[in-house]
Parts: sequence; C-alpha cells; structure tokens
Amino acid sequence: MKALIIGNLVIPTPIIQGGMGVGISLSGLAAAVANEGGIGVISAAGLGMLKPGGSKNFLENNILELQREIRKARSLTTGIIGVNIMVALTNYPDLVKAAIDEGVDIIFSGAGLPLDLPKYLTKGSKTKLVPIVSSARAANLICNKWMNNFGYLPDAIVVEGPKAGGHLGFKTEQLFDENYALEKLIPEVLKIAAQFEINHNKSIPVIAAGGIYSGADIADFIKLGASGVQMGTRFVTTYECDASDAFKQAYIIAKKDDVKIIKSPVGMPGRAINSAFLEDVEAGKRHPKTCPVNCIHTCDIKTAPYCIMASLTSAHRGNFNRGYAFAGSNVWRTDKIISVKELMTTLKGEYEAYSTKAQLQSGIFYQNLNEMQERLSA
Repeated sequence: MKALIIGNLVIPTPIIQGGMGVGISLSGLAAAVANEGGIGVISAAGLGMLKPGGSKNFLENNILELQREIRKARSLTTGIIGVNIMVALTNYPDLVKAAIDEGVDIIFSGAGLPLDLPKYLTKGSKTKLVPIVSSARAANLICNKWMNNFGYLPDAIVVEGPKAGGHLGFKTEQLFDENYALEKLIPEVLKIAAQFEINHNKSIPVIAAGGIYSGADIADFIKLGASGVQMGTRFVTTYECDASDAFKQAYIIAKKDDVKIIKSPVGMPGRAINSAFLEDVEAGKRHPKTCPVNCIHTCDIKTAPYCIMASLTSAHRGNFNRGYAFAGSNVWRTDKIISVKELMTTLKGEYEAYSTKAQLQSGIFYQNLNEMQERLSA
C-alpha cells in the first residue's frame, strides 16, 4: 500500500479507523491502530456518559473525558491520533477547542456540515481538519466556505457512502439507489478536490468510507483515485476495541437480515443491528420523559422516541434491552475477535494479493490483445 499524506503527516498504512460512539473507539483502539501505521480515531460523542452519574455535568465531563482519552492515547503510541466530532453536538465548539488545545493530529467532522471548523484553529496549531461528506455538492460548499471565510482548505476529505454504520447523510430512499453508491461519489468528489488543488496549490486527498470490509475493497477504491479508506465495523471485533465483549458479540452473531435502517432522534437515518430495544421503539413503547443531557441540536424531546446518548451508552455496556449497536452493512461478515495487528496484516495481505492478481490479469489481457493484432495484420 502507498502511504497516505495529509499535509505534513505521513500515514504508512492508508487506513483510518472510523470514530464510533458512544465509547466504542476510545484511546485503547485508537492507539492500537496508530501503532500499526494507520490513523487511530477517538469518538468525542457522549464521553461524559461513561463516567458514573454521567448525565450530571454531562457537557463539562465530555470535555474532561476527551482530554483524558487524547492524553491516554498519546501515552500509548507515537503514531497519528485523530478525534471524530459530530457537528450536531450541542457542545461542538468546546470539543473542537479542547481537541486543538490537546494538539490532536486530525479532527474529523461530520453529522452536519462543519462550515466554521477552521475558525477554532489557534496560532501555531498543527491540527489537520478533515470534513466528512456524502456528496460532491457538500464538498464544494465546504471548500468554498472555508476558503472565502478563513483562507483555508480541508487537509483531506472523507467521503462516506450509504453502506456506512451509524448516522447517514442521505435520505432513506437514497440508501439503496446505485446513483448514490460510494463508487459514484468518489470520482465526483475527486473532481471537486482537483479544482481547488489547482486553484490554490494545496493537496486534498480524498478518503473513501462506508461498507469497506476487505483488502480487495481498499484496492478497488484506491484504483478509483482515493488516497486511503476509513473503516469502522472491522475494528469493532478486535481485542483492543473499547466496547464491552457483549457489544462485540452482537456484531459476530448478527445476520444479514439483522441489519436495519432506523430513524434516529438526531434527525438522520442510521444503520444499526436490530435489538429488543429497537423492536420496542418500533412498537411505540419507548419515549423519554425528560432530556437528561441536551446533547444534540437536532433532537426534540417532544418527538424523540428515545434518548440516543442513553441508548448508545447502554449498548456500549452490552445492554441491548435499553440500547442498540450501530454497524456497517457488512457487519454480518464478522465471525471472530482478533487483534488490531492481525486485522491490519490481513487487510494488507488481501490488498497485495488482489492487486497482484489484477496486474497479472491485465498483463494477460494485453498480451492476448497484442497477439490478436499481430494475427490480424499478418
């Protein structure tokens, strides 16, 4: 695999571990991925809930826990550490400022358009800013806004397709429409990135995300022009993942029919593994009486079927009577717990084998083509 270059950062293995909340990707997983040459990512979502009595002083505890996780990751690796911060979070600005103050290498930001993200950079800050988008239109809008308002362009762009786990930047009817497939989106965003690269002399690598499972998948998207990939689901079923064993087992036992599209209180569709809790939600048996933490801008207690932070925290701990697990479309393919090292080695091996086979087939094709041309001209 060719190294991924983001500004002055050199990522030997062009794999970004997706930021998964609540508490699924923390310092343990992020550090393990960084130690294997990828980018390890801590999810900032709902960190305050992981403390005893988490709903008390929730927003303040979010900041303290984010600082603690970044510092812990730094103590475990000299590799590259990122933070995923959702735009929809009510304390988004404070989380961004905290991550920059801690000197995190990269901030990944989606679940909304991070139109003002560069304004939080401080003098001398080396933190890279990477928006997560689901369309070329969104990529173009962000690039224009950032350049016009801050004289800054994204250091990279993650393009998340409709097969991702968690919140999805598509209408429900678009999720299974081939016109919105990641394979279609990557070339479109590459064109946008290329225009800004030419006009402003800055490299903007494009990273593919959503439903990427194998080394062969990685090779296909790099062949399309992506500089790297982001993967979430594969990293959940690792020893180093910060979720409970029960959460990981939910991935392993999931069947294809267990993966469903839900309507999240955030206001976006999401992909999750079915659970007793989600069945209760569908039956109208769940409704929060109060909002315990005021975590999401777009969540209305009057219409929300449940508290998303409470349900995801319960799932993190393995309680699927009170919560559910987000997961990508290929979660049903997971079948065992392995180490991050073994996973990265497997992905690299699959990538090399697939690429070599493709090269051989290409060589045979052109050899046969040349022989045919020679016979025709003889």
